[in-house]
Amino acid sequence: MVCFSLLKVMMFVFNGIIFLGGLALLGIGIWVKVDGGSFAKVLGAAAPQLMQLINVGYLLIAVGTFLLLMGFMGCWGAVKESKCLLLVFFVVILILFIAEVAGAIVVLLFSSVANIFVEHLQNWALKTLKEDYGKQEDITGIWATTMKELKCCGFNNYTDFNNSYFYQTHTEKYPSFCCSDNKECQESEVDHDKQGCLNEFQVFLSRNGKIVGGVALAIGVLELAALAVSLILYCQIGTYA
Repeated sequence: MVCFSLLKVMMFVFNGIIFLGGLALLGIGIWVKVDGGSFAKVLGAAAPQLMQLINVGYLLIAVGTFLLLMGFMGCWGAVKESKCLLLVFFVVILILFIAEVAGAIVVLLFSSVANIFVEHLQNWALKTLKEDYGKQEDITGIWATTMKELKCCGFNNYTDFNNSYFYQTHTEKYPSFCCSDNKECQESEVDHDKQGCLNEFQVFLSRNGKIVGGVALAIGVLELAALAVSLILYCQIGTYA
């Protein structure tokens, strides 16, 4: 009985943290989309290094909503000893875990499949750079954040912007991230030493592989713990009634 109560508390605390985190992300995402100006002023004064959150409002809303629902299912399922909620929680976490393991296996063992993924990623990236950058706010924000943080230009290089929507509507100029003086510029002023984001991302992974692997391992362990606790609670509900 004591062990069962302890598992319920662990489940509640763990998912309570997830719930609050999701609520915070959802609130920030809604604030950014409804009144980005006031959010920028507050964040600029408190934590200017997080200003790029303004560019990913819808992503914050989506992630926040998912975490909110997962946290609620875990907390409410544990408190009310609801087999239905615990089972849904278990299935969702299991699907995420299997997808992560499958993705890791594909990347590590099947390089040809990984290359196909990169090819599809490149097709998507070039399409968004050509058609959406400078037109759709969220796509532009995601790319702007990526190029700023990785100090890169385009997916392959600056030529990804040739004849793009941005290029045509800005008098044949390239984004500031591609230019030597960090201002929109003509091709003659492009910083040719700046690499594409794919290359810079590969460099980032090579330099920070242990950190990325450690974070991935920690997430995997947490997911396994959540799976184990939710399954035990599911099986034990009714035993101590």
